[in-house]
Amino acid sequence: MKKNYILKRSYLALAVAFIALFPVTHKIPNQPIAASTEMIYVASIEKTTIDEDLSQKINAILQDPKLQGAITGVSIRKAVDGEILYSHFSDIRLRPASNMKLLTGAAALDILGPDYQFSTEVLTDGQVKGVVLHGNLYLKGKGDPTLMKMDLDQFAKELKAKGITNINGSLIADDSWYDDIRYSQDLNWSDEHSYVGAQVSALTLSPNEDYDAGTVIIEVHPNTKIGSPPKVTLNPNNSHVEIVNKATTVSKGQAKSISIEREHGTNRIFIEGNMPLGGTMSRSWAAVWEPTMYALDVFQKSLEAEGIQYVGGMKTGVTPENATILASKKSMPLEELFIPFMKLSNNGHGETLVKEMGKVQSGEGSWNAGLSVMKEKLKEFGVNTDSVMLRDGSGMSHKNLISADELSTMLYNIQAKSWFPAFETSLPIAGIPERMIGGTLRNRMGEGMTAVNVKAKTGTITGVSTLSGYVTAKDGTELIFSILINNYISGPVSPIEDAIVSALAEYEF
Repeated sequence: MKKNYILKRSYLALAVAFIALFPVTHKIPNQPIAASTEMIYVASIEKTTIDEDLSQKINAILQDPKLQGAITGVSIRKAVDGEILYSHFSDIRLRPASNMKLLTGAAALDILGPDYQFSTEVLTDGQVKGVVLHGNLYLKGKGDPTLMKMDLDQFAKELKAKGITNINGSLIADDSWYDDIRYSQDLNWSDEHSYVGAQVSALTLSPNEDYDAGTVIIEVHPNTKIGSPPKVTLNPNNSHVEIVNKATTVSKGQAKSISIEREHGTNRIFIEGNMPLGGTMSRSWAAVWEPTMYALDVFQKSLEAEGIQYVGGMKTGVTPENATILASKKSMPLEELFIPFMKLSNNGHGETLVKEMGKVQSGEGSWNAGLSVMKEKLKEFGVNTDSVMLRDGSGMSHKNLISADELSTMLYNIQAKSWFPAFETSLPIAGIPERMIGGTLRNRMGEGMTAVNVKAKTGTITGVSTLSGYVTAKDGTELIFSILINNYISGPVSPIEDAIVSALAEYEF
């Protein structure tokens, strides 16, 4: 399910270089499409049969038995002027799944800007005298989902370079940049232990360069003695979570059956099942309970590694306004963060961006504030916000609602934005095996006219499959499409989406 995760921070440069070699360019639209329910409805009615042959091809694809009892919304436009070429239930509100990230991403780029950076600070309310810091040491998070152990190690090194070897005070984690609500309102209970449903905190930590903030990586390796528990490693190593290893090493050749799951409401991670001698390692990403103290725990270990001792305890708190900054770190620019966010469909990034938009625009780092800010911005993109429901930034909620027409309208209008190249670069590209270029489309549409041609966002939750983005037809006509499939029970239905996009790529207008 997850991940070959040895990555470099140069993935944005790789993506840009690849697109330079194989561009999928789009002309700036002639004029925006207004956010008018009436206008979009009339356009859909008048232009659904503008090309009978294309309509017949797509209608035939939609006759697939897997769609029986399901609802499919399809909206296809010309990228140059927004003219609707095909429409099927395109005004019906449907669940977008991770196509919600298109809305979140566009709003964030416009509000925060592609050069925006998150920050993390180490501060004190005391003074350094000799080798002793007399006062508390604060680790203050400001939403950075890319903070890693190596950054905390660097903070510790900087403190040591200042001559500090002892702290006469407490270690305090400050996550007050955002509110203390950890989950979006509709997140399923069953998703809370998984990396896809990790808690959102202004102070959090990622285990590697996929930047799944608020998670740890657990690896289970075979032991050398039958009957003994397998070996378990944590990345990063920490005392915040407790490993309960109930698995058993069995003889070579027996089936491997390892499960790794965090107990709800705790940081006890249970490992169960059988690991055969010489078996392959099992790896899983587990969301931690309360990532704020997880980050502080790892920071304490970084201090300890540098020989820095403290006499107080570890707790959460708010940094005094007059505190002195001892060390700080800024994240990569937002346009670079958008590569793992969109290519890998990172849910935590979507929710963090919502809270950050709220914090920057209205001074409140909450879902309510962020979604309100986001909704106002979508109006500027031509979206009729009276006809949509926004419940989170990632698309995990089954209560998010938007029509295919509203999605294609936004994708048309944002082409005129100065930040659109960064948005376009972040979209998965069909058939490219490199994870940070092909993303969630790396194993789809890799042959024929769709390969290296389709740039689109995927979306999947139970009973929902979606695909929206850009493609160029055989004759060079640039197209925008949105396909939202809801309420199917016989899957997968992604081949149906691929067939529709393939029909567009192979078409000559």
